[in-house]
Amino acid sequence: MSNKSLGNPFDGDSPLVHSKTCQCDSCTGEALNPGGLSDRDRQALLEAQIEHGSGHGSLDGAARGPQFDSADDMMDRVVESAIVRGVFGHSDANRRDFIRMVGGGTLAAVLGTLIPMDKVKAAVKDSIGPLEKTRLKVGFVPITCATPIIMAQPMGFYAKHGLDVDVIKTAGWAVARDKSLNGEYDASHMLTPMPLAMTMGAGSTATPYIMPAVENINGQAIVLHNKHKDKRDPKQWKGFKFGVPFDYSMHNFLLRYYVAEHGIDPDQDIQIRVVPPPEMVANLRAGNLDGYLSPDPFNQRAVYEKVGFIHILTKDIWEGHPCCAFACSQKFASEMPNTYAALFKAIVDATHFSAKEENRAEIAKAISPKNYLNQPEIVVRQVLTGRYVDGLDKKVHDVPDRIDFDPFPWHSMAVWILTQMKRWGYVEGDIDYNGIAEQVYVAAETADVMKDLGYTPPSRTYENYTIMGKEFDYTKPEEYIASFDIKRS
Repeated sequence: MSNKSLGNPFDGDSPLVHSKTCQCDSCTGEALNPGGLSDRDRQALLEAQIEHGSGHGSLDGAARGPQFDSADDMMDRVVESAIVRGVFGHSDANRRDFIRMVGGGTLAAVLGTLIPMDKVKAAVKDSIGPLEKTRLKVGFVPITCATPIIMAQPMGFYAKHGLDVDVIKTAGWAVARDKSLNGEYDASHMLTPMPLAMTMGAGSTATPYIMPAVENINGQAIVLHNKHKDKRDPKQWKGFKFGVPFDYSMHNFLLRYYVAEHGIDPDQDIQIRVVPPPEMVANLRAGNLDGYLSPDPFNQRAVYEKVGFIHILTKDIWEGHPCCAFACSQKFASEMPNTYAALFKAIVDATHFSAKEENRAEIAKAISPKNYLNQPEIVVRQVLTGRYVDGLDKKVHDVPDRIDFDPFPWHSMAVWILTQMKRWGYVEGDIDYNGIAEQVYVAAETADVMKDLGYTPPSRTYENYTIMGKEFDYTKPEEYIASFDIKRS
């Protein structure tokens, strides 16, 4: 795992990326007590350290590493580092090569003529306020849908916003939910239906949750075992056993929608089992499943392992559908507003970086290692770049938006999810569709953060969708549910 440091961004000999086992001077220098600081100030500075005790950008005054006499000095370095990293597209190698050619002073002078550094630093300090907490735990399930949450650690987006985040690999969604509810995680990678269900008390104790950002759109597929290559028509799937990663998931609702549109009752004609994503391929190989609707990279991994084939991408069921999200409790956002704001900005920033096709190969390299996805890089790269084989033939498909990244949490997406929760009996009775959608999916906050970061949010929060040729009118949710022939009685 690599970390972003607060070394001098204008020094070509000073790397801004260090590994946990780095033996450079910054990492091995003994810490000295900063002179003139009270115990209280010293503790505040220690809590504001960007790195896990590594000495990178240390506020302890590491003997040979960067030293900061105040939190203001540290924040100045954060701003300088963020600007320089942005100029070089977060490529530390390109930054160092450029500085070695022209000199750090030249780079600083050029940036100074283009950007009013002092004003930027002052504005940042005024806007974010002191962070109530800088060391955070954020859970993730090891799938490509979590790309922004994962890559924000090794590629420096958390550090850019003054945070030291430990991203924690989590076995499945029930674990992610429970660790979030009991406070072990400050925030977590979740499925877009989960914060709605948790707020309503569906499947767990009712606890107010908010979803500030969608992690990804598209990015899933229906995979079948290779023995079913002659059963491409869903009408032939009666008796099949399918896996989905969680009850309250887009995977479950999209699989149910898809088979029902082909005349298959998902509760009568097939079996749907909850299987953690990392166990999907093994269950397919063992014959415990005939297929699954799963997050990647496990769809592509089935092809890679020559166990299954991709029947259909979910983008071909509903183009632009949401899948995963960044979520936290309302309590965390309320009690630590500045920390929450910094974390929120880091996620939105990382999501937009992930949305750029030219960054996908680099991201695949960053998130494939064992401590993150633990997948062959070629598998992850096929998913993120959209250049892949489907297991049916040797043709290389080119679908750049096989998975895409857009943080905006549309209220109409929440309304659609709620209709499917009611359609299949996960919630009952009257539902305040718009009220719940607007309580949980905090689109106005997302729009403000997008604007602050220089992105353009949509001008509205509701829109209609066409899913498998059928229009969803967000203003008529009950009529929409009633329009389906197959639903839970």
